[in-house]
Amino acid sequence: MINSVRNTVLSILNKNNYGYISPADFNLFAKQAQLEVYDEYFSDYNKAINMENLRRSGSDYADIGQALAETIEYFLVSNYLIKSTANNFFIPSVITTGDEAYMLSRLSAYTTLIINSTNTTVLVGSLVDSAANFITLGVQVGDIVSNATTNQVATVTTVTSATSLVLSKNIFPSSGVGYFIYSASNVKDLEKVSSGKITMLNNSMLTAPSLMFPAYTQESTAYRIYPSSISNPGQVQAVYFRYPKDPKWTYVTLLGGEPSFDQSQPDYQDFEMPLDDEFRLVMKILQYCGVSIRETQVAQFAIAKEQRELPTFSQQQ
Repeated sequence: MINSVRNTVLSILNKNNYGYISPADFNLFAKQAQLEVYDEYFSDYNKAINMENLRRSGSDYADIGQALAETIEYFLVSNYLIKSTANNFFIPSVITTGDEAYMLSRLSAYTTLIINSTNTTVLVGSLVDSAANFITLGVQVGDIVSNATTNQVATVTTVTSATSLVLSKNIFPSSGVGYFIYSASNVKDLEKVSSGKITMLNNSMLTAPSLMFPAYTQESTAYRIYPSSISNPGQVQAVYFRYPKDPKWTYVTLLGGEPSFDQSQPDYQDFEMPLDDEFRLVMKILQYCGVSIRETQVAQFAIAKEQRELPTFSQQQ
């Protein structure tokens, strides 16, 4: 879709010789336009829910809220958080989980530790510990296995024997590595509390966070988990809405002085928006282009078209 958007933008700009937008500038404008559209999903969804409560929304094919929810949920992901220090776990980021968190949906912890030991043999896609008895310990398919050194996490797919497990990922490339196994059946959602209240809660025998009712506070770039015994790699999982990946229109050669689109480049990234949002992206990029080339007519044209041909909830109310 990104090539179609760029061609449309350039066609509109070149019609009256307003100017040319370089690939670098286009990528910057495309990123900002995508972030605008993404942010509007949540505000439009909120308005859709309000309209449903007021009995002003349709159903079936007219259920706008459901369509928005499906679009938004494309960006809903779950990742195991990387341990920072003690009972602190890093907030999702490009460095720790591979993506930035836009909004946290749920934070949960696996509270039952089955075994903490060291693997003895390397077997691709497996965990082998000759000193353990996974069957006696009650390890089951779906239980969580984490590498104590790398913080990588996998799930048990097969209990092969008392000393061997098949995992969903190869997280043990060498022997002598510590590991944790948690029961997947004992997972608790963490309640968020403010930093100003956590001390008071911890000082009370009745309200102190426990493995049955854990809690967390957010501090700078990390979540602090309570009780402090929840502190092992792979023990905390976050479900959150991530930001869309930055779009990038890539090219390799020049044809007649113009860049030639090439999506085979390793850094190529298309828009992560549905196809029906192509119009919104074009109009928003044109607004940025109008500011860049100092042509108010371009920006005014894009704003007028966006308001007239694609009304949003905010424009309807």
